[in-house]
Amino acid sequence: MKITNNTNFHLTYCSNIHPGESWLEVFANLEKYIPELKSRLSPTEPFGIGLRLADVAAKQLLETNNLAKFQAWLTQEDLYVFTLNGFPYGGFHRQVVKDQVYAPDWSIQERVNYTLNLAHILAALLPEGLDGGISTLPLSYKPWWVKEQATFETVLKQSCLNIASVVLEMIRIYEKTGKLLHIDLEPEPDGLVENTSEVIDFYQDWLLPISGNYLSEKLNIEQTLAETKLLEHVRICYDTCHFSVEYEEPQSVFTRLQSAGIKIGKIQISAAIKVKIPAEVEKRSLIVERLRPFAESTYLHQVIERCSDGTLHHYPDLITALPNLEQSLAEEWRTHFHVPIFIHDYQILQSTQDDIATVLHLLQTNDACSHLEIETYTWDVLPSEMKIDLLTSIQREYEWVLKEFAAN
Repeated sequence: MKITNNTNFHLTYCSNIHPGESWLEVFANLEKYIPELKSRLSPTEPFGIGLRLADVAAKQLLETNNLAKFQAWLTQEDLYVFTLNGFPYGGFHRQVVKDQVYAPDWSIQERVNYTLNLAHILAALLPEGLDGGISTLPLSYKPWWVKEQATFETVLKQSCLNIASVVLEMIRIYEKTGKLLHIDLEPEPDGLVENTSEVIDFYQDWLLPISGNYLSEKLNIEQTLAETKLLEHVRICYDTCHFSVEYEEPQSVFTRLQSAGIKIGKIQISAAIKVKIPAEVEKRSLIVERLRPFAESTYLHQVIERCSDGTLHHYPDLITALPNLEQSLAEEWRTHFHVPIFIHDYQILQSTQDDIATVLHLLQTNDACSHLEIETYTWDVLPSEMKIDLLTSIQREYEWVLKEFAAN
């Protein structure tokens, strides 16, 4: 939906919150939730969809006349699609996902084929006059490779070549249709690219020289022009939860990316868990108990602790981090667990909601990005005390964002 006080912004929520990997399952969820949400939130104006498609759903949508039928339904319901979530390739709910959410990574051809399918779908669905983004994983999962430098560099190089091959197709789509598509790399803790410094280093040391050379040769253009095209078609998905877990200040992220010429293609609005670590042992034990329900078995919930001297220490998952809390020297923990964005305090825990508010405030005076996507995908695994019915929960998240925009 367009945010009424500023028509440059398009707000949606990501349909990855709904279980279902096949196209029939995806569409059933869209039919169940989207028209009702539109009637509550945008009854007289078009309503945007942030569409998540697994590989199997993408292939099925491109079969026979499924895409045409979906386009007709969108028109009938006054809906539009402007962003896709292409991060999880396969199953994402009601099964153990953990680090397999990164597979296949960007060094593998299956990731290329999947993203190309998504690009063709988005090109068909995207309204005239809008650019469209496909958020995707931050290349790979760092713990798989970081101990093997040669393999690490091979993965980076092959990822650059594979991304370039998708960009080449996006350039052809633009030349044919006038529709601008971009891949939006999504940094997160323990991703191969996980914070602003690593994003900038990746672009400067790997993406621009390697992918630029590929495009230069394929298109018979100068390297500088090839790099300009890369910066247009390869952007960043700024997930507010992820950057908060990394203890990065939004203003600093915006400034540094813009100074490096790196665009933000999508902002995913999500909140992480944070907690101050007290000195008293008995209070630490209580924190462990409050965090324990979030140490669930479906998703990775990376933890980064910050010590008083500013140093950071990573734990790969909350399950493995919890036994260390009572002896930790840290002053704060932040956990990659997407909690409802309208909740700031939960018992003795807090969320990083303030960082979301800061980002929304910055956008009022900074044209860094116009695509906003609410992404609380954890409703199935939240503690029962944080749950209400799903439709009302989604509505409350929209209303919180709209209220923040109005306040700014």
